[in-house]
Amino acid sequence: MQNPEIIPHLFRTEYRKIVSVLCRRFGFDQIETAEDIASDTFLTAAQAWSYKGIPPNPTAWLYSVAKNKAKNHLQRNTIFESKVSPEIQTAETYEPEIDLSLQNISDSQLQMMFAICHPAISPEAQIGLSLRILCGFGIDEVAEAFLTNKETINKRLFRAKEKIRNEKIEIEMPGPAEIDNRLENVLTIIYLLFSEGYYSVSDNQVLRKDLCFEAMRLCHMLIENEGTNKPPVNALLSLMYFHASRFEARTDQNGGLILYEDQDTNLWNYDLVTKGAFYLNLATTGTQLSKYHIEASIAYWHTQKNDSKQKWENILQLYNRLLQIAYSPIAALNRTFALAKANSPEEAIIEAEKLKLTGNQFYYTLLGELYTGIDNEQAKLNFEKALTLIKTPADNAIIQGKIDKLQN
Repeated sequence: MQNPEIIPHLFRTEYRKIVSVLCRRFGFDQIETAEDIASDTFLTAAQAWSYKGIPPNPTAWLYSVAKNKAKNHLQRNTIFESKVSPEIQTAETYEPEIDLSLQNISDSQLQMMFAICHPAISPEAQIGLSLRILCGFGIDEVAEAFLTNKETINKRLFRAKEKIRNEKIEIEMPGPAEIDNRLENVLTIIYLLFSEGYYSVSDNQVLRKDLCFEAMRLCHMLIENEGTNKPPVNALLSLMYFHASRFEARTDQNGGLILYEDQDTNLWNYDLVTKGAFYLNLATTGTQLSKYHIEASIAYWHTQKNDSKQKWENILQLYNRLLQIAYSPIAALNRTFALAKANSPEEAIIEAEKLKLTGNQFYYTLLGELYTGIDNEQAKLNFEKALTLIKTPADNAIIQGKIDKLQN
């Protein structure tokens, strides 16, 4: 089989679509059956394509196989039930229809997102199920996103599926009032998916554009639906467009990460910046101010090439506002970089060290940057601590390079 990467790629993009459509057809309580059929479809592809080669249209091939497997499942169940329940024998026979059209895939995924975010399912389980089913994450990747182990994730997903069956949750769009209650978790899932792609520790890649673009696609689905086209949704899409505008400048030819200060601004994509500005403008309707509004505004300022004091003062004030409405240690850490640029590295060092994020590589990397030129020995010590926490070879090379410069 040529191009061994095609099946992992298609699994990432098509698995969730097949599962969503089958769940909509079978019922949410049959989620494991839907997953089994989708997984078996990819197993069949791996076996068949190894001998016969990749078909001209791999996606259509997968859909055809998935349809046949789903129809066989439905027909077997119909035969079984007709023998067990005589009253079913009088029912009309029919050819079970599995609709894998683009429109039905889109509708099914949108409904699946909101079904998973049903209030009966715990928030952690909602995110875990979404990453597993809607985003095609492996169990290892879901565990990484939660900073836990595979056993914990497997138990959490099992309990969530039991809850789906017990509560008889349907795959359908909730009413207008309920949409607002669930939308925050839906946006969290999309945000996590983009974040995993934007800085990935999976497969030794620091940037996985496929995950980022998939998150953007899911967000577009929300915007295209009248009931979910809300200001925070537009703000999140804006944020992702601003970040995507710097993709080509974020990695070198070997896939290594290029830090913001070292990026070639000529590689920034200003068509994507314009799209980000368009959606940020749409997000200003209404009175709601979400964390996505503020993060999008911060991301906008990062697309401005000038390195002026005004730029960093604006970013610093935005971080101050963000910490008021949605505090997180990482946002506080990022704020210290803006503080260094707007005020001074010395002031930023004091604020950064208060955070004591001793298990975070970026904490020590930032301290190393801040101490460079002020106390190079302290900078070296922080970079060395960062090395002990780094998970990718690309990050290792960057930090080792900074240590080497300090020693020269």
